[in-house]
Amino acid sequence: MANDQETTGTAVEHHAPSAGIAVVTDDAVQNPGFPPYRPRVADLDPKKERQQERRVGGLFLLSIVGTVAAITSYIVFPIIPGDMLSVRLNNLFLGASIALALLTIGIGAVHWSKALMDGHDMVEQRHPTRGTDETRAKAVEVFTLGNKESGFTRRKLIRNSLIGALVVSPLPAVVLFRDLAPAADPVPLLKHTMWDKGVRLTKDPSGIPIKASDVTLGSAFHVIPEGLNESEHKLEEKAKAAVLLMRLNPEDLEVSPGRENWSYDGIVAYSKICTHVGCPVALYEQQTHHLLCPCHQSQFDIKKEAAVIFGPAKRPLPQLPITVDDEGYLVARSDFTEPVGPSFWEREL
Repeated sequence: MANDQETTGTAVEHHAPSAGIAVVTDDAVQNPGFPPYRPRVADLDPKKERQQERRVGGLFLLSIVGTVAAITSYIVFPIIPGDMLSVRLNNLFLGASIALALLTIGIGAVHWSKALMDGHDMVEQRHPTRGTDETRAKAVEVFTLGNKESGFTRRKLIRNSLIGALVVSPLPAVVLFRDLAPAADPVPLLKHTMWDKGVRLTKDPSGIPIKASDVTLGSAFHVIPEGLNESEHKLEEKAKAAVLLMRLNPEDLEVSPGRENWSYDGIVAYSKICTHVGCPVALYEQQTHHLLCPCHQSQFDIKKEAAVIFGPAKRPLPQLPITVDDEGYLVARSDFTEPVGPSFWEREL
């Protein structure tokens, strides 16, 4: 019988494959390389190049116009409470101006890269580890070459207009956010709340007064001042006056001089507003007597007058001095003796 292959190592004849069957061969796939470079109009005609440069610079300058228009629109078309037309005009002109400022920066950058920057294809090798000094020096050379090819330092109109557009682009945000700050000094606003001498402590949100006998050992109450629910500025006042009420063994409390009468039979009251950024401190650990802020995990030790034991908060929670009235209801001795809320409100503006 004749053999198709007489010895090992000789080439095997390949027959035409059946339909649908892939045949693997040792034939190497040739690298097709990059397609031939097609010069752009700006590459061939210096006049067209200058024209494209002016076009990109014009887009960046238009971005500056949009930024100035945004600030002007915010001032010229203020929002008037109860006037929906003023809201529509403010949103329309402010939004259109900011969109113009941002879009023209993006369009200008894209047009710059397509019309003026070097358009040759290139291959950049990636290195998994830190390169040698020679490689790093070569990288500096590559960046220098890229700067030369992009024309950033050479094309003064594009460079200066782009820098100007980027510098002024945040200004509308500065104007808008600055307007959110209170017109008056916030320290007096946060230093005085609805708490006053004789004001009863009531449950939140029902407004039911709390007797000292209602507060059992280990319990915690969310508290608001009496009359808050009838206040014209309920939400604003509650944001300052919210309190947590807890009862501990009196011998567990570490009381500093001058605060001996701020608690009643182990019952203490502290501001519910975290001294970090104002989040509600609403998680009470009964066994450790720690209060936890859920926003940034600041922790306060109730046994030590709500001292900070962990987290970004910088000062203890303000304590509300309390006592009981003739009927046994818990009442405030006075308002808080320090501003409630974030510590930064105490700084001068």
